[in-house]
Amino acid sequence: MAAPTFTLRQLMEAGVHFGHNTRRWNPKMAPFLFGVRNGVHIIDLDQTRPMLYRALEAITATVSKGGRILFVGTKRAASEKVAESAQRCGQYYVNHRWPGGMLTNWKTISQSIKRMRDIEGTMESEDLGKLSKKEALMMSRDHEKLMRTLNGIRDMGGLPDMIFVLDTNKEHLAVAEAKVLGIPVVAVIDSNSDPDSITFPVPGNDDALRAIDLYCDLVADAVLEGLQVEVTASGSDLGASEEAPVESALSEEAAAEEASAEEAAPAAEEAPAEKAPAEEEAPAEEAAAAEEAAPAEEAPAKKPAAKKAPAKKAPAKKAPAKKAPAKKAAADGETAEKAPAKKAAAKKPAAKKAPAKKAAAEKADD
Repeated sequence: MAAPTFTLRQLMEAGVHFGHNTRRWNPKMAPFLFGVRNGVHIIDLDQTRPMLYRALEAITATVSKGGRILFVGTKRAASEKVAESAQRCGQYYVNHRWPGGMLTNWKTISQSIKRMRDIEGTMESEDLGKLSKKEALMMSRDHEKLMRTLNGIRDMGGLPDMIFVLDTNKEHLAVAEAKVLGIPVVAVIDSNSDPDSITFPVPGNDDALRAIDLYCDLVADAVLEGLQVEVTASGSDLGASEEAPVESALSEEAAAEEASAEEAAPAAEEAPAEKAPAEEEAPAEEAAAAEEAAPAEEAPAKKPAAKKAPAKKAPAKKAPAKKAPAKKAAADGETAEKAPAKKAAAKKPAAKKAPAKKAAAEKADD
């Protein structure tokens, strides 16, 4: 596995070779010093370059095995850059104040993290309105204090596998706790630092902003390289995993379009079938009108045709309304037939009276 590359010119341009004043040096750093210029120690970059490369390789190897890296830099010059670099590579950081016992007393620190989460839950819920102004103010202050100290490690869930320290003198508590627990330490050691307790020392300037930016960027790149190696070793590819959902989405869309096309085809075929009854209704209405115009005597004979109407749903409702004229016609026919019958019956007694008159005339003649 390859660590991030850098050149000797990059180290010189970042000011990595500048140490502290000769009065503040640590004699244990003598093997890593090149000389003195204007009362300032000059660090030997020929030794810094291979040592930095070895440290980056160790970081990459740790992350490739699923390890976690903790960035530590609480000085003002390094605070923002440490947080930015750790977030960029998905690791953890401490950039405000090192809480005593953070590694050796992790159980207590985890309880503080839980308390911070509980406060956040209370502040987001409706229970905050039930508290007094003083209680709400104290809660918000506690939350801000915990956030400054523990926000960078809230998701760490346990001890880190390696820590990266920018200033061993300022972060001496972190180095001491890591040494007790046997956690490897990658640290930048200046001319006034003690290299004995550092697993992977990197001689260099730990105060210059450009040097700090260079260290953090190289470490973050090493972490990303280790993550890539881990993903490759697991048998999956980040690019392939990103493209697969897109292809599946396209296939799902194509299937949905085909299904909609198939549904639209039967609908188009059913449309003419629905129009057919409407066309059948028109002749049925014309036939009904013809039946009404026919003589009243023929209406009773055509009643069976009216009974066929229920077979057609649309004209079925109109059939009962059209039976009334037929009944009227039948009634008119019956009355017409009955009228001559009554007249005939009335004339019969008159015919019988004629013989009676003749008999009376004969009696008178006698």
